[in-house]
Amino acid sequence: MLPDPTVPASLLAVLGALRGSFTSPTFSTFAALVTGLIANTGRGTVTGMLLGAGLTRCWSHDRAHSFFARARWEPQTLGASLSHLVVRSVVPDGTPLTVAVDDTLFKRRGKKVFGAAWQHDGSAAGRDGIGYGTCFVVLGLIVDLPFLPRPVCLPVAARLHRPKGEQTKVELAASMIRFLAACHWSRRIDVVADAAYHGKALRDLPVSVTFTTRLPSHAVLPVAQEFGMGTLVWSPLGGGMLTGRYRKGEQAATHRSRYGFQQLKDDQRLDVVEQLIPLADEVGLPLTHLAMAFVLTHPGVTSALIGPRTMEQLDDLLAGVEAAVGDDVLDQIDKIVPPGTDVGTLDMAYQPPAVLVSTLRRRPHGERSAA
Repeated sequence: MLPDPTVPASLLAVLGALRGSFTSPTFSTFAALVTGLIANTGRGTVTGMLLGAGLTRCWSHDRAHSFFARARWEPQTLGASLSHLVVRSVVPDGTPLTVAVDDTLFKRRGKKVFGAAWQHDGSAAGRDGIGYGTCFVVLGLIVDLPFLPRPVCLPVAARLHRPKGEQTKVELAASMIRFLAACHWSRRIDVVADAAYHGKALRDLPVSVTFTTRLPSHAVLPVAQEFGMGTLVWSPLGGGMLTGRYRKGEQAATHRSRYGFQQLKDDQRLDVVEQLIPLADEVGLPLTHLAMAFVLTHPGVTSALIGPRTMEQLDDLLAGVEAAVGDDVLDQIDKIVPPGTDVGTLDMAYQPPAVLVSTLRRRPHGERSAA
């Protein structure tokens, strides 16, 4: 076997805190790969790490690949050691740990890539918001560093999420949070995440953990009602979809349709429009009036923000201010678009009572109008 590379002493002093997570030969490989990851200016692949460390002609590539595939080390144990290193180094004693949770998609190609699939990609440029690759749920510690003016997030744990696997992203996040809380049992842990991370899996977190997440969009109205806040909703005509100008199989003669507004060409949305148009005709209302009446029927909606471009459009909307619809019409709309779902996007994972119970979504009959 060729001699091991010399890792810079300053870096080796840091990595030495993680030595207990590896056997002696495995730690040597780990230290060399970390050095290559830092030195490499290209992609952080295994080959890229070897290139960055100057080992492409010194080591068999199998030595590096086997570190991830067959070597004796446990990612969870390494994450625990890494979290202790970060806390000891940059978090003052007695200070609560601030933790961020999110997921990221590593774009990969090839049918043999384990765990790769078409799934949500927050950075996707297309209208569908999906990409092909492996998705990891990542947990990081938010810390202040003396040489930076703003906080940074240092990842300390990650779990592979498989779309058809046994655990959801929220369940994976909850398991990592529990393990981190056990490792730092004497500290309070404040976790922050986006609206995708909510649900039953978070109910049994340790008492030392707080979890803050942004409300899902379909949970905003009941919160506003509970605290007596007014709600001004935006785009009751669905960005123009509910004007009747956009039909399936037809090219609308509008600027929005010709230049990049892909949602106006979405087949799922157009299917809904094709079902709503005959319903509006049956009720005896223009589609725009039906849309406005539906929005303002919700007791949590104070007013709706419209965006007419012409006087003709404004006159049409103002003519429908007194329009109101009954429960039979609202029930038919609920069948076309089940409450709490987004047409053309992935269904939401959690449905609160404010979405499922119709009486919570509808004003009493005597209070219904588009005024």
